[in-house]
Amino acid sequence: MRESGTQPAIYLDHAATTPVRPEVLAAMLPYWTDRAGNPSSVYQAGREARRAIDTAREEVSAVLGARPQEIIFTSGGTESDNAAIKGVALASRARGNHIITTKIEHHAVLHTCEWLEQFGFETTYVSVDRHGLVDPADVAAAITEKTVLISVMYANNEIGTIEPLAEIARVARGRKIPFHTDAVQAAGALDLGVNRLGVDLLSLSGHKFYGPKGVGVLYVRSGTRWQPQQQGGAQERNRRAGTENTAGIVGLATALRLAYADLPAANVHLQGLRDRLIAGVLGSIPRCELTGHPTQRLPNNASFAFHHVEGESILLSLDMKGIFASSGSACTSGALEPSHVIAALGLPPELARGSLRLTVGRENTPAEIDRVLAELTPAIAALQAMSPASLEPQGPRLGASGAVPEPGAAVVAGRS
Repeated sequence: MRESGTQPAIYLDHAATTPVRPEVLAAMLPYWTDRAGNPSSVYQAGREARRAIDTAREEVSAVLGARPQEIIFTSGGTESDNAAIKGVALASRARGNHIITTKIEHHAVLHTCEWLEQFGFETTYVSVDRHGLVDPADVAAAITEKTVLISVMYANNEIGTIEPLAEIARVARGRKIPFHTDAVQAAGALDLGVNRLGVDLLSLSGHKFYGPKGVGVLYVRSGTRWQPQQQGGAQERNRRAGTENTAGIVGLATALRLAYADLPAANVHLQGLRDRLIAGVLGSIPRCELTGHPTQRLPNNASFAFHHVEGESILLSLDMKGIFASSGSACTSGALEPSHVIAALGLPPELARGSLRLTVGRENTPAEIDRVLAELTPAIAALQAMSPASLEPQGPRLGASGAVPEPGAAVVAGRS
């Protein structure tokens, strides 16, 4: 990581993107230079590129416990989510027009559902509890005779909560409804076995697990009713037209294979750093709350909400100290608004606007965490002191009985 001022910068935004591992870069380089043939060409350079893609497909399918022919390479998680949801919905129009998802999905899922609503589809957005957990019973209650797809993310990108996918899958399987999961944040940290999870479609993005940007995976279980969303060529078995990104595909497969070879040791390291962050923040900074589930969360995710502070101000203060993080709040039309994920937890708007996400990675150290805590504590204190609201009596902490109301019932959107 580059230096910031007199000290090296500390990168704590691995949920946003990760650096490419050296081994991954080395595997990719030949396919930009002396092995740069088009995989659809019949001459030797093209055949070499085709073999590399076939090998990558086998490596990815091995991690997922899937068949190679069930793997489709895409440009990333957003395309994979779009292709999964639109592909199932449009292929199933004769059977129904209803989709079930949750209020805390990535916008790649939410905006895709909203796009389908203009063509007569309806979406039920299931609520979550104050820790961001989806209740499988709520998913079951939302099912109608017109439901053609259920899409629930594996783990949330902002608060790190891990959803009970296997339980939701049993609900979907019992009603013979295809089940998709956005597993972009889970990859490299959680089990991706599609049969153990019970999913029919699954989305991945290479740059979340130390692979390259611009390449992803869509798993589609054989027999799933699905319609390709990109036309123009016969690539990916006529399921995704366009010349394949050979170098990117090789890099993604290499990164995924390495991630799961290192998984146990890596997770121990990440959990240690995460728990050091959580204990340090909650132990030294008053008027703050842990967001997301206290234990059922990604091993690298520490996310908080601070009273009487705006998330953007926290990020600017940390950036001045060479610490790179993220916030769930965003400035829209001159007003700082909490993200849809933080809002779905039922936090008061004042608290929700003070969100901070710190996501650790392979190269972070305990010493870096201690430096972050040393810088964050006075930064929050200074920002809170500048807020007139900080003089108000402190309310109960999140999680105390009655501190935060449960979110409302599921919402159905779309044209009738």
